[in-house]
Amino acid sequence: MQSNPNSRAAPLIVAVSLFMESMDSTVISTSLPAIARDIGTNPLALKLAITSYLLSLAIFIPASGWTADRFGARNVFRLAIGVFVLGSIGCALSHSIAQFVAARIFQGIGGAMMTPVGRLIVVRSIDKEALLNAMSLLTIPALIGPICGPPLGGFITTYASWHWIFIINVPIGLLGIALATHFIPDVRTEYPYPFDLFGFILSGLGIGGLAFGLSVLGLEFLPDWAVAALLGVGAVCSLVYVFYARRATAPILDLRLLDLPTFRASLFGGFMFRLGIGAMPFLLPLLLQLGFHLTPFQSGLITFTGAVGSMFMKAAAVTVLKRLGYRNVLLYNSFISAAFLAACAAFAPGIPFAVMIAVLLVGGFFRSLQFTSINTLAYAEIEPPLMSRATSMVAAAQQLSLSSGVAVGALVVEFVLRLKQGATISAAEFPPAFLVVAALSATAALIFVRLSPDAGAQLSGRRAVAGRGA
Repeated sequence: MQSNPNSRAAPLIVAVSLFMESMDSTVISTSLPAIARDIGTNPLALKLAITSYLLSLAIFIPASGWTADRFGARNVFRLAIGVFVLGSIGCALSHSIAQFVAARIFQGIGGAMMTPVGRLIVVRSIDKEALLNAMSLLTIPALIGPICGPPLGGFITTYASWHWIFIINVPIGLLGIALATHFIPDVRTEYPYPFDLFGFILSGLGIGGLAFGLSVLGLEFLPDWAVAALLGVGAVCSLVYVFYARRATAPILDLRLLDLPTFRASLFGGFMFRLGIGAMPFLLPLLLQLGFHLTPFQSGLITFTGAVGSMFMKAAAVTVLKRLGYRNVLLYNSFISAAFLAACAAFAPGIPFAVMIAVLLVGGFFRSLQFTSINTLAYAEIEPPLMSRATSMVAAAQQLSLSSGVAVGALVVEFVLRLKQGATISAAEFPPAFLVVAALSATAALIFVRLSPDAGAQLSGRRAVAGRGA
């Protein structure tokens, strides 16, 4: 499968899109207070800029697998990068929260196709036995985004203007389009299944209603009846879709894949883990800037240490999974990662920066191991014809969990602020939020404990190692 030199280049080219998207996410988190001041809103209201982007991803990701099969992965990949770049330009030109959120939604449509289709190219061009190594290598360049994002975004915001944090996506995107044109194979199925329009509408209303309803809950952005309507429509449409998908011939999100134990554990366990972890890039920069009164640049220099820890783990993830197995890693590492997230609740003015950096560095190390394990376990029992459907479901669940995590984290901060009847956010409002999201992440262990001891053995090679020792 890897004899084609283009297939060797594909993971690196896909990493260009991952780099652009991951850097964009970390840059905007660091710059939220400055953007809020410039467009005349409060930083917590700007969580809509994050959740609307993630919401757009969650709604349109289900269509990514079919679109790649029908029109070719290379064509969709290039178009997606172009849409993402145009959305970035729209963000830079925004002068109000409404314009900014609209540009982020458009940007999310590009991201919804860009990353899942890129991953589909990789999983279809590499044998399962080599998938763990490939996925680990694929994400290493993408981790440069979170490493560069916070200090770069902080530097640009502090010493120039926040508008430039979106303009830097333009040259990166153009490079990705050029490389994809020359090196990405045109991966598609010979006879693609028909597009499930009714399922797409149902899933979009369900995911969109729930995610956006949660994001505006308690924000006074919409009337209470409108928020209740969003949550109600989202819940009803999601329930209807569950019944519909079990009977549809080729549903947009194939729930029958949940019959596979490893896929089910990866989806549900990964959802709960990301539900907590997803709030961290939102909460931490706000704590450092609003609670510690640091500049965006100073905040970025601290928050990027978590990505450095992730970088170190990528080199060791394959060895750890081979020695310990997926079940042991996912089960015990859920508690370890959650403990380091909960430790952020101890961050208060006066704490040595060295202690904060150590917590974020080591915590990033274990979170990276968990992400690599969750992402690869999903494909352990997936047959090639179902790869596109599995990729769509995994990506949709990931983005919905991240969107929900941001909403939960912000909701706890808002609740504590109201409880204290305060008008200004301080460091004291953040510890309960970190403890709540850490507890949510730890509940993933309840799902991973049900995995069989040999789950994912063909990915990690653990069974082969045991066989040689026999």
